Amino acid sequence: MSSFKIGLAQIKPILGDLEANLQIHLNYVARAVAEGVQLLIFPELSLTGYYLKDLVPSVALRLNDQTYLGRLLNASRGLDLVVGFVEEDQRHRFYIASGYVSGGKILHVHRKVYLPTYGIYQDGRFFAAGNSFESMNSSFGRMGILICEDAWHMSSAYLLWLEGADILVIVNAMPAYGFVSQDEVQAPPELSPRFNQVYAELLTCFVAYCNRVGVEDGITFGGGSVVLSPRAEVLAQAPYFEEALVVAEVDLDEIPRVRQQLPLLRDEKLDVTLREMTRIQLKGHQSLALAREVREH
Repeated sequence: MSSFKIGLAQIKPILGDLEANLQIHLNYVARAVAEGVQLLIFPELSLTGYYLKDLVPSVALRLNDQTYLGRLLNASRGLDLVVGFVEEDQRHRFYIASGYVSGGKILHVHRKVYLPTYGIYQDGRFFAAGNSFESMNSSFGRMGILICEDAWHMSSAYLLWLEGADILVIVNAMPAYGFVSQDEVQAPPELSPRFNQVYAELLTCFVAYCNRVGVEDGITFGGGSVVLSPRAEVLAQAPYFEEALVVAEVDLDEIPRVRQQLPLLRDEKLDVTLREMTRIQLKGHQSLALAREVREH
């Protein structure tokens, strides 16, 4: 399939209310199907809201859950979905997760690796960290998922790219910084991270960035979801601060055309990267060992 439609569901989840948020999801699925969307992406923790804190255990879902995930699995028979939720594993650890759902099955789950615990963020207090970045096969080619803070670390997108991802899905619950009011500041740069365009251009891939809106604990989420081409061109842009369904036509034939003109993937030197990273890691271990030795004497 060389061309397909991506939809970004820029929603306003209700904190801790799984049933209400499920209905929001199903409503957007119906709207997306009516518009011919084939892949619909929801933001980070779209089924639960973000600032959960002590609510985490009460909204966590196992991957075999039928009440909420099961109904989304059924909905995925009409289009593919990327859905955000709290995952509980067999040993009762909780993860910020995004699942790729297609044809009634969960094909892939990404657990957020980088948990911000600074400023207004408290992820590390309530969640366990994921430990991998793996790209996956979908009906639309190979893609990878990053969750919010993951994308602020360059190595995350780089690893997905090296493993074949031609579509980078970034789901977010990013607060709006640096604005006085919606009227005075329409699009402060902090609401649309610059790394979206950087990744699209340097990795010569499509980027689908889906952020949420609404207010939780006095924090406003800005929206500004966007789909970018491998040339970093804006294919579709959501408004700021408003719920929206944004649809973009993605032509996968654009990727080989761009990579012929800008052969960054062809020329990437993975062996050099691996060697240098090993050297840097070893150098760091040696420095730590030397510091311990100095302290002991």
